[in-house]
Amino acid sequence: MEIGVNVPNFGPGTDPGVLRQWARTSEGLGYRLLMVSDHIAVTPDVAAQYPAPFYEPFTTLSWLAGVTDRIRLGTTVLIVPYRHPLLTARMAANLNQLSDGRLVLGVGVGWARQEFDALGVPFSRRGALTDEHLRAIRAAWADDADYRAGRIPIWVGGNSDAGLRRAVHLGDAWHPLRISLDWLRAAAGRLKAAADEQHLPAPALAPRIVLRLTDGPLTGPERLAGTGTIQQVVDDLEQLRLLGADTVLLDPFSGDPDEIRHPETAWQALATVAAHWPLRTHRTGEEHP
Repeated sequence: MEIGVNVPNFGPGTDPGVLRQWARTSEGLGYRLLMVSDHIAVTPDVAAQYPAPFYEPFTTLSWLAGVTDRIRLGTTVLIVPYRHPLLTARMAANLNQLSDGRLVLGVGVGWARQEFDALGVPFSRRGALTDEHLRAIRAAWADDADYRAGRIPIWVGGNSDAGLRRAVHLGDAWHPLRISLDWLRAAAGRLKAAADEQHLPAPALAPRIVLRLTDGPLTGPERLAGTGTIQQVVDDLEQLRLLGADTVLLDPFSGDPDEIRHPETAWQALATVAAHWPLRTHRTGEEHP
């Protein structure tokens, strides 16, 4: 099972130098994947959670591809209806080529109604548009040599049953966000049922979980995976491995914009996880859990 990092590409204090340090720190610790978020118009509903500046993901990942060597690069998640599908197909293919095949395209339908309005995209059709665009993106990659750039995996985000079914039909992996283990265990059964219903293989499991370390253990059924003591987090990772997760993305952003000014806290948490859950390294070639 590979472990990745969700890097905040937004908020006060974020600039190209900080993004570069995030990438190099994550790669240096042995993490295998670095992902960033997507917004285009920082409307009030977006700014309430993800304040400006907000660095556009394809541009940001192109920059980070040039300052890293091995770590995979991706989006968690690209809002598919915001861009023409042929533009998305072209940018993704080019980025995959420029990064030597390191791109993972995580996608979703979006939630920010004001941003949809600002972009002139009908909010009520976001699910249907996502399905249409994903089909067009795959067709462009398959039929036009200019778009081809190796195999770009598509991870479909969304915790709803609609997102789960979309992952089965149009994705290579299901990418649920910020979940509890009990919820995921139940959802894994729904994922298999949806795959059986469509007579398709179940997609890989690649969840994004919170990373928040505490001095004492957290208890209760509402505890999110990735929160609590380092032992609880390690146990969560082991349970995710047993559930069949191929990749787990750690998200150290708790929602407080001020913490983005002090990324050292998040880097220390990532270093603690790396010390307790050995990552696959390129220096020694060892394979770890």
